[in-house]
This record gives sequence, structure tokens and C-alpha cells, in this order.
Amino acid sequence: MNINATLIGQLIAFAIFVAFCMKYVWPPIMQALEERKKKIADGLAAAERGRHEQELAEKRAQQVIHEAKDQASEIVSQAQRRGNEIVDEAKGTARTEGERILSSARAEIEQEANRARDELRAQVASVALAGAGKILSREIDDKAHTDLLDELVSQI
Repeated sequence: MNINATLIGQLIAFAIFVAFCMKYVWPPIMQALEERKKKIADGLAAAERGRHEQELAEKRAQQVIHEAKDQASEIVSQAQRRGNEIVDEAKGTARTEGERILSSARAEIEQEANRARDELRAQVASVALAGAGKILSREIDDKAHTDLLDELVSQI
């Protein structure tokens, strides 16, 4: 065997192998590499979009939190104002009720005082009649003197 023929045979076989690989093996490998490259690029772009959307969502969340805090403070201040109004209304109602009770008590006291005066007048009149009867040592007409005393009391 000759080395040159073997070398030429190997060269031809290698050339056929390279041509076969270039025609049938290389295109699917390159296509797979291109698809992988495209998927990686799409993934990086999606990650960038996701990061950007996350930043926007965080900003929106901060804004919503700020608005919620403002709204909560407004609700608290309204509740405090309403609480103060309720306290003021209760104070006014209590004052009105106190004044009503006070005037009612005064009227009752006045009635009791008038009733006590009337009783005292009647007792004073009967004591005066009894005393006058003893002094005069005779019987006095109660009806006539009661009318006379009532007339004097009304004048006083």
C-alpha cells in the first residue's frame, strides 16, 4: 500500500464528510443556535420590561399608599370634628335639660312655698281665732271670721 493513495483517499473521504456535514448537519445546528440566541434576547428583553413594569408598579403602589394615608388622615379629622360636634350637641342638650329640670324644680319649690304659706295662714287664723275666743271668753262664729281672714290674706 502506498501512503499517497491512502492520504488521497482520506482527503477525499474527509471532503465528502465535510460536504455532508455542511449540507445536512450544519444548517440544523446553526438554526438551533439562532433560535437559542433569539430566545435569550427575548428573555433579556422580557426581563428588562418586567423590571421597568416593576418600577412603575412600585411607584404606583407608593402613590396609592400616599393617597390612602391622606384619605385616612382626612377620615380621622372628620371623625374628630364629628366627635366634637356630638360632644357640643350633648353639652347643649344637657344644658337645656338642666335648665328645664332647674325651672321645674323652681316651680315645684314655688308651689310648695305657696302651699306652706296657705297652710300657715290657715293655722295662724285658727290660732288667732282660738286666742281671741279665749280672750273674749265666748264662742266665735268660724265661718264669719274665716271669710274675714281670707279677705285680709288676699289684701296682704
